[in-house]
Amino acid sequence: MHKEIDQVRVRFAPSPTGYLHVGGLRTALFNYLFARKQGGKFVLRIEDTDQKRSIPGALEKLTTTLTEIGLHYDEGPDIGGNYGPYIQSQRTDIYKKYTQKLLDSGNAYHCFCSEERLNNLREEQRKRKRPPMYDGKCRDLSKNEVEDKLAQGMPFVIRLRYPREGKTVFDDVVRDRVAIDNSMVDDQVLIKSDGFPTYHLASVVDDHLMKITHVIRGEEWLSSVPKHIFLYRSFGWEVPVFVHLPLLLNSDRSKLSKRQGDVSVESYIQKGYLPEVMLNFIALLGWHSADDREIYSLKELEEAFSLDRVNKAGAVFDTEKLNWMGGQYIRNLDVKYIADQSRRFFEEAGIDISDNDKYLKAINTARDYVYCLSDIVEHAKMFYEKMIFSEEDRELIKEENSQKIYSYWIEELRKKAGWKPEEISSLIKQSIGKLGIKGKNFYFPIRLALFGNRHGPDIPTLIDILGADESVKRLEACLNR
Repeated sequence: MHKEIDQVRVRFAPSPTGYLHVGGLRTALFNYLFARKQGGKFVLRIEDTDQKRSIPGALEKLTTTLTEIGLHYDEGPDIGGNYGPYIQSQRTDIYKKYTQKLLDSGNAYHCFCSEERLNNLREEQRKRKRPPMYDGKCRDLSKNEVEDKLAQGMPFVIRLRYPREGKTVFDDVVRDRVAIDNSMVDDQVLIKSDGFPTYHLASVVDDHLMKITHVIRGEEWLSSVPKHIFLYRSFGWEVPVFVHLPLLLNSDRSKLSKRQGDVSVESYIQKGYLPEVMLNFIALLGWHSADDREIYSLKELEEAFSLDRVNKAGAVFDTEKLNWMGGQYIRNLDVKYIADQSRRFFEEAGIDISDNDKYLKAINTARDYVYCLSDIVEHAKMFYEKMIFSEEDRELIKEENSQKIYSYWIEELRKKAGWKPEEISSLIKQSIGKLGIKGKNFYFPIRLALFGNRHGPDIPTLIDILGADESVKRLEACLNR
């Protein structure tokens, strides 16, 4: 049992390896939501002890992405806090101190096995279809043997002396009670040959020193919990509450991976999926609300979230559902906000959107057809660019009835400058009556001339966006074509 917690403290602890994985965002989001719901603190800690995998600039990209998407942490490398440094490579002296304690207590030992020997050992175990584990060759070296090897300057790592008998039983908020045979737990490397700690030592030490009360992370870390519990007990520290989130899966129920598509949060944002959409969608991957709602603002998620509604089963990253949700947000958020978020895509396409009134109207129409903002240009560019017609469309434009419609509308639209949508609706009725042309024979030619497509927004909306002058120019371009 855990003692009563004064204040919830949780952490998101990614490695700076280039981009934020959608699984990482889910972990960050669940930690953030739990902290906000409980009135606690959300900490960002950077786990960069694997120096080979760290990429320059990744830390800045990570903090920018989290902030832009709306997950504001209370402590972290760029804003500080009472428990820093928040970058593990800046905490190596702390890990040395606690490693020495483990060596002194006999709960860790020096291992001098070469990389070649370990590779051969793993290969042999694979052939026998056994899990790859260290065989304990250096586990029982005497103090004198260790000192001699160190004096010779032999390279070494430091391993956990994990008990081989019995089971480790622990509670997990999602998994309930978990039991793992100690014989299946390896003598984990704690300090690598380069002097840097592994995740296992560094995360336990940091979680304790940073007063982390709940460790909320992916299911892949579940099998490591016995090692972590052993470390906590070796130091005489209290064990935090463990919460292991279900795997994220592809539609074929394989583990979500880069090989099967985008897994980078930045790439989704770059394509024009709104931050609100990504947070809402990812919140529902492995968690469900009490009332089975689907659309939530971040504030509403903060109020509704609870760990007891996190599922055990893996959650499918359903792109169709993401697209559906993206469309819902684009259609229902304030049009000025959608226009601001879309601006960069029009600039990249070289489209002049300086007429803000026209731009807002074009966005308001185009957003009915898209689920991410990168597609909005395709549905609005016809209001800005010269029409290009197919051979089939040109044939329709040249038909006698089409030419009659163009001639009549040019004459009528020139009679005044400003046309309201309801006046255009009246003009449509008047035209049908005067010309005796109706249905698709009437609507297709006009929509084609104004919009470049037989299908699309209604004619009053098109003329409202283009204005009477531009509408006349487009009709004239089709007259006597």
